[in-house]
Parts: sequence; C-alpha cells; structure tokens
Amino acid sequence: MNFLTQIQLFPDGGFSGFGPLGSGENAPATFNKFLSSTVGIMTIIAIIWFIFLFIGGAIGIIASGGDKASLEAARKKIATGIVGIVVVIAAVFIIDLIGNIIGIPNILNPAELLKQVLIK
Repeated sequence: MNFLTQIQLFPDGGFSGFGPLGSGENAPATFNKFLSSTVGIMTIIAIIWFIFLFIGGAIGIIASGGDKASLEAARKKIATGIVGIVVVIAAVFIIDLIGNIIGIPNILNPAELLKQVLIK
C-alpha cells in the first residue's frame, strides 16, 4: 500500500530550468544581462518613438499651411519628442548620480551589487 507521503513528486536532484537559467551557477550575471537587455530594448523603443514624433511633427508643420493651431500642435509634438528622448537618455545618469549620493556606487551593475549583499 502506497501512502501519499511515499509518492515521489519531483525527480531526483530536483527541478531545473532550461539553458543558462536552469543551472543557477551564474545567476547574478544572467540577471545583469537580462536587465541590461531590457533597458537597451526600452531605449531603442523610445528612440523609434522619438523618430515617429519628430517626423509626424515635421509633416504637421509642412501640412499646416499657415494655420496657427496646426503649427502649434506640430511644434508641441516635436517638443514632446525631444523632452522624452532627453529624459530617457538622462535617466541612466540620474540613477547613477542617485546611487553615488546614497552610497551605492555600483547601482547600475546589479550582479556586483548582489555579490556584495549576499552573505557568504
């Protein structure tokens, strides 16, 4: 007779994931690579959005035909795009500055930060 506690619910050695995430050997570096890739992709998306806003604003200026309201709307679109791209690029420097102010100089390198925090 098998009792519920005698049934093996997991394989010998436990579960493991796929690829580099499965081993867990270099988890901080994997997390660092994931975070870096995510920030890079979001920056590329922001740049593409800026290009669309800039081109849309330029077309709006060309198509305004002297209409003050259309011209102002197109200028606002371009200004919004410029402010957005400046904020995205400045965000990295602002985070680094805040990290240095609060005493975490490697705030942009989470793998090194995790190595310092982990208890050995």
